[in-house]
Amino acid sequence: MRIDLHSHTNCSDGTDTPTELFRRAARLGLDVLALTDHDTAVGWAEAAAAADEVGVEFVPGIEISTSHRGRSVHLLAYGVDPEHPELAAMLHGIRGGRAGRLAAMLAKLADLGVPVTEEQVRRMQGDAPSLGRPHVADALVEAGYVADRKEAFDRYLSDTGPAYVKRWAPGVAAAIAAVRAAGGLPVIAHPWGRGSREVLDADTLRGFVAAGLAGWEVDHNDHDPAQRAHLRELAAEAGVLTTGSSDYHGIGKYEHELGCNLTDPDVWEEIRHRIG
Repeated sequence: MRIDLHSHTNCSDGTDTPTELFRRAARLGLDVLALTDHDTAVGWAEAAAAADEVGVEFVPGIEISTSHRGRSVHLLAYGVDPEHPELAAMLHGIRGGRAGRLAAMLAKLADLGVPVTEEQVRRMQGDAPSLGRPHVADALVEAGYVADRKEAFDRYLSDTGPAYVKRWAPGVAAAIAAVRAAGGLPVIAHPWGRGSREVLDADTLRGFVAAGLAGWEVDHNDHDPAQRAHLRELAAEAGVLTTGSSDYHGIGKYEHELGCNLTDPDVWEEIRHRIG
């Protein structure tokens, strides 16, 4: 059984539609796929219909943008009710924070000699409700300043990059509580990738487990073999779940093909049991 619990569409910062995503999953032999767009569930209905069409089990999820000690931490929420008042208000606030920082980010890019307009960024965003740095990166690619999203982040848009602008995001513990209140299962995405390890040490992860965290991604391309082994050991000690996934974004992110990392079927059965 092939299970991938983290993927994105053009409803956030991926490039496939939900239908294209699930048709691709079927071609690649996946049995179960979670759609976890950033801070939105807008793609779920189309994804569920496409999944039924191609015979892949659809897992409804959201990747929530949170913050801990000034660093970005992403929280996967499986089986959550996106209309639950507490969670819906939190997601609305996150999306507002994304849009609210755009002008300041564009001003920084102009000062750095790589100007792009809001119109260009909005064109990259399309109909996605969640505006993100990847859309700014796509505008930089289109303008010819960088070759791809990775270069855009490496040179300008990372958390420590010269064009970065801080935005509002809830704390991890608050987001865990909101996910639990909305009937979902919270799992931290790529905890030791992209600099997150600086703020997610073992004691911090244990603290989030005490706050209701159900587990964390282990098998992810942002983790090297040593990190995967250590994260698995910590999860065993804490008695929590470990997942594996692709974090697929279509052509928006290289070396993250669907199914490149998978979740153990026994772990998936436990997740399915817990989210009902």
